[in-house]
Amino acid sequence: MKSPNSEFSLDRYADLTARFTADPTARVAQNAVSTTNADKLSLDRQVLTSIDTSVSDKVDTWKVSNQKQSGRCWLFSGLNLLRSHLINDLKLTPDFELSQNYLHFFDKLEKANWFLASMAEMSDRDIDDRTVHQMLSDPISDGGQWDMFVSLVNKYGVVPKYAMPETDSSSSTRVMNRRLEEILRRGALIVRGAADRGQADAARESILTQVHRVLSIHLGTPPASFLWQYRDKDNAFTRVGQLTPREFADTVVPINLDDFVCLVNDPRTSSGFNTMLTVDHLGNVVGGRPIRYLNVEIDAIKKITIDQIRAGHPVWFGCDVLPQFDRDIGYWDLHLHDYEGLYGIDMDTTKADRMVSGASAMTHAMMFTGVDLLDDAPRRWRVENSWGDDHADKGFFTMNDSWFDQYVFEVAVPKASLDQSLRDTLATEPKVLPLWDPMGALA
Repeated sequence: MKSPNSEFSLDRYADLTARFTADPTARVAQNAVSTTNADKLSLDRQVLTSIDTSVSDKVDTWKVSNQKQSGRCWLFSGLNLLRSHLINDLKLTPDFELSQNYLHFFDKLEKANWFLASMAEMSDRDIDDRTVHQMLSDPISDGGQWDMFVSLVNKYGVVPKYAMPETDSSSSTRVMNRRLEEILRRGALIVRGAADRGQADAARESILTQVHRVLSIHLGTPPASFLWQYRDKDNAFTRVGQLTPREFADTVVPINLDDFVCLVNDPRTSSGFNTMLTVDHLGNVVGGRPIRYLNVEIDAIKKITIDQIRAGHPVWFGCDVLPQFDRDIGYWDLHLHDYEGLYGIDMDTTKADRMVSGASAMTHAMMFTGVDLLDDAPRRWRVENSWGDDHADKGFFTMNDSWFDQYVFEVAVPKASLDQSLRDTLATEPKVLPLWDPMGALA
């Protein structure tokens, strides 16, 4: 119930304005921000000049990729992990890439099927049921999670980029996504109505035919097979022959994604460390790999990530990318922007509180490709982004360790990198979080 004194009065407004006007620091800040970008003004020069891009341990020898105007970072980062092993094992040139458009096509098709199947399953719920509403609000976004990437590769394989190159719509997905959203929201109502008559599957298949047609127009037709041949960095030529995407993934890609698990850092007391988590109705491939997280302390994530980098392997990770970040210089640091100094107010909070209040969740996926260690303790991290080579160190960004604790949410690592107690936890029943939980966010 509202307090009888909760109204914001005109006298209160006048008092606040008078106090602001009488504060010379506030007036200077107003004058500055009215003519200059606040994120530029808030950059802390002492923090900025204390950062350099060198690291003691680095594994990358390749060029960065570019997702352009799309939300496919999780696919790019997953494929970057696979290509890093291919480049190292086959001595491929540093510009070799796997086709992001190929998996993007099937992710969209599978997400449409997942959405429509969910609408049929929940047809007995009101249209304003919170889970139904959550799915309707974003039926086919570009984003994803690690287990969703694994499901796609396990079902469809992968292909080199030349076998299915980018299109205008794969690089800029906004127009295509709008049409797909229209089709699926309309389709949701059709499927819900058909479910009452026992005809949900037929309705779902009819809508999927439309989705497939739109995807094929925008993204092209995925290849059933392709010629795999290449010239390595030593100029030696190899021709293997025709392969299907599944054959390529099974016989050429030197990494088994089923050996990987997703570790998360969710510090909320309601989640609990050393427990398994999942998210209701989150996924992309019906019958694919379920979303499963092993929730651990942040120091455990750091240690395992360091061990992987020292072993020569990059690490896929998800984070909340924008806080305390400068895109042009490519730095993350917990105190990079002095917002408290600029505004003169207390803005201190915790990771758990930001999650509870909806202020923070995973928004972007990238790869750790290096770490700077001093006496075995991490000082900074080298990050491969998928935003092209126009920013940072030719597309490789620098993360100070202070930022890692607060904004890194998850990593994908081999099961063999876990100690026995954590491996035992993998077999336990996960706690189910609702679809709108911050751990259900898609990168």
